[in-house]
Amino acid sequence: MNKTLKLLIISDIFVFGGFGLVSPILAIFFSDHLIGGSIFAVGIASAIYLVTHSILQILFAYKFNPKDRLWMLIAGTFVLALIPFGYFISTHIYHIYLIQLVYGIGAAFAYPSWSSLFTSNLEKGKRGFQWSIYSSSVGLGTALTAAVGAWLAEYTGFEIVFILTGILAFVGLAILFGLEKKILKRI
Repeated sequence: MNKTLKLLIISDIFVFGGFGLVSPILAIFFSDHLIGGSIFAVGIASAIYLVTHSILQILFAYKFNPKDRLWMLIAGTFVLALIPFGYFISTHIYHIYLIQLVYGIGAAFAYPSWSSLFTSNLEKGKRGFQWSIYSSSVGLGTALTAAVGAWLAEYTGFEIVFILTGILAFVGLAILFGLEKKILKRI
């Protein structure tokens, strides 16, 4: 497995692992700890993220050239790493709606760019295995952090979980700076 694939995988272990800390508790936080929060509000917040991400990723992938993938990945991951700190300072569900909109924009930059870079660096004859290494690594990392995040939220509160999530996402972002610009020639 080449260096680019390893860095992309390790970065995602930190980014998705970080978000794994909040995944089992986020709906509880949104519905029970914010002014205006409810189960319906949780659904609206999720929809805002998903619609924004789904529509904009097509637009961004069409609008930007393959040579833009690296900066798009870094910019999008930077935005993603800020999201948990937004949760941390939120007091009203409307704050969450705005954060989810920004989350969708960041994801629309980061995810297609990541996929493009990863796919273009897969080794012929090993593509399925390399995708499975990625999927298993990120899945196991996220599973571990989901349990840890739920435990931390129960015994220390949501705030520490949001801060740790952001820190892990920023570690994942820092790893992306190890990618070389020459990888763009493969796209």
